[in-house]
Amino acid sequence: MPVIGSDLMMKRESKGFRLGHCRCYHSRGLNRKIFLPMKSVAFFTLALILLASQSFFAQYQKVVSTNEKAQIFPLAELKEGMRGTAKSVFRGTKSEEFNVEILGVLPNWIGPKQDMIVGRLSGANAERTFVFAGMSGSPVYIDGRLVGAISYSFPFAKEPICGITPFEQMASVVEQAPSIKLASTSPRTFAYSDLLANSWQPTLLTNSGDRLASGFAADSRLMAVAGQTFKPIATPVTFAGVSQKTLDAFSSYFLNAGILPVAAAASNAPVSALKPYSENTLLGGDSVVVHLARGDIDIAAAGTVTLRDGEKIYAFGHPFFSLGATSLPMSESHVVTVVPNANNSFKLAVADALVGTMTQDRATGIYGNLGNNPRMLPVKIKFTNSRGRAEEMNFESAFDEILTPLIINVGVTNAITAQERNIGDTTIEVKGEIAIRGEQPIVINRRFAGNQAVNFASSSAAVPLAALLRSNFEGLDITGITLNVKAVDGSKTAALDRIAIDRTDVRAGETVEVTAFERTEGGKIIEQKISLKIPADTRVGQLNLTIGDGNSVQQTSAVTQFTPRSAAELITIINRLKRPDRLYAILTRTTTGAVVGASEMPNLPPSVIATMSSERTAGGARPTIQTTIFETEIPSLEFIVSGSQTLTIEVVK
Repeated sequence: MPVIGSDLMMKRESKGFRLGHCRCYHSRGLNRKIFLPMKSVAFFTLALILLASQSFFAQYQKVVSTNEKAQIFPLAELKEGMRGTAKSVFRGTKSEEFNVEILGVLPNWIGPKQDMIVGRLSGANAERTFVFAGMSGSPVYIDGRLVGAISYSFPFAKEPICGITPFEQMASVVEQAPSIKLASTSPRTFAYSDLLANSWQPTLLTNSGDRLASGFAADSRLMAVAGQTFKPIATPVTFAGVSQKTLDAFSSYFLNAGILPVAAAASNAPVSALKPYSENTLLGGDSVVVHLARGDIDIAAAGTVTLRDGEKIYAFGHPFFSLGATSLPMSESHVVTVVPNANNSFKLAVADALVGTMTQDRATGIYGNLGNNPRMLPVKIKFTNSRGRAEEMNFESAFDEILTPLIINVGVTNAITAQERNIGDTTIEVKGEIAIRGEQPIVINRRFAGNQAVNFASSSAAVPLAALLRSNFEGLDITGITLNVKAVDGSKTAALDRIAIDRTDVRAGETVEVTAFERTEGGKIIEQKISLKIPADTRVGQLNLTIGDGNSVQQTSAVTQFTPRSAAELITIINRLKRPDRLYAILTRTTTGAVVGASEMPNLPPSVIATMSSERTAGGARPTIQTTIFETEIPSLEFIVSGSQTLTIEVVK
């Protein structure tokens, strides 16, 4: 019986032909024909495609995994003379490679059990710029494994010698550190003089600015060996929306912390929403920017990413401000150029999209997370200059006990100096509030005059804000700052020359008329009428009536400092402070009493006074002989009046 298709000769053994719903194949090496249904052929083909696609995606996932989590080169395996590569961005957004030769390891150089690797850079870019500000965090690889981050340099070096922080140390310090800043466990004491201060200055920054370049203070005997020690690579901080005069006034604070101010190097970063990150966001060697402020004022520090591990970002290789647990915006960036400089080369970086939050600032680097929104403080400043023109400034500031008041200080100073003259006498009025969630706001209402008015006005919000942040009470949530600033030409000041009263014998509940005579700088005498009602429950006897500015009357107060037990108590006391630019009328009586904490306790029985004065106890309370009967703020006039005068009145039946 003939076989169907037996008379057809195939040119190739594997080639078949269609017969109904089957295809006929000649098997290689066998003299027989095989018939396969069409559905089986389709299934076989699909299986081959799936296998190929799985192989492709497996290779793709392997590449992505390699970008996100590199293998670590153990410090113990590192040998002198080993060669590797490093990556950093010199222009644009793409990182470029250059060569690194390992020269050795300095044990415990960074800190206890924190070694530093010494390396020499080579390659066209590295030999042109040497180690530059903004290179901090550039990853170093040997045989494809991550060694660490370029983070230290020699000032005035004649070769591109660098210090490298081992990545093992960068990771271990971050993993062991607490992720949030703990609230205060014990109350803090505040002095009234500090809360009434006209100016605020950071106290954390103690290093000399000259150390940024030489490593030693200008008056140090060690200047003879300047440049003979490794220093952390300076972090270039770009200021946008900040005038050069403002930058000059505050640059010393940043220099003292090893921060290199670079003006007009960045555009204002808009307050935009968080950008979703991808597998290409902030990989090792990419340029990264950490913001201190963004909006109409933008203050940003540029560095380099050492490693991205999933959502985790490691960078810098040395501390930024040594803030510990923090929350600062973290953005992608592009580099305009790297400026070669004999003193200190630096890169000009411009912030791009916000992609995450820096959460740790430690001795061996900074650490952040992609996809997290930072906690920021909204600030709104409306300034009206002496010509009546109003301008509004809006920006967001980072939260930190030291940096936030400094940034607010910079913002107010910049708003004033950008619109008003800086030479000559000026009178500035500042009104506004610091909003706190669930609490009454801190009310700001101050006036300043003279050639230091701008400096004093810029601290009007910084002083109470610093107190709030220093208190670190649990649950304290500052939600915003709003300021209205107004300037007028000339110094509107006067001195309290004398006071007069219509009568010295009064009854409880009666009103007396007091006249304050105020002398201006030009010698003009201004009379101010003050009506005071003697409290109805006042006992007969002699009283002291004092008219004076806030500073003068506060100095005579028995209470000079206090220890608040809650945020609400601190806010209340700040709002009740006697301000130096206002006059107050105070009635006091000589009596026996005591001051306990921030409260006066007048007319105590002798037995209580004796108990407080016992030889077996000390502290907690102190006796006082001046008890306040009544006090009030006197409505202010055009001039800021200073000084104090006191007279005696008699309360009769």
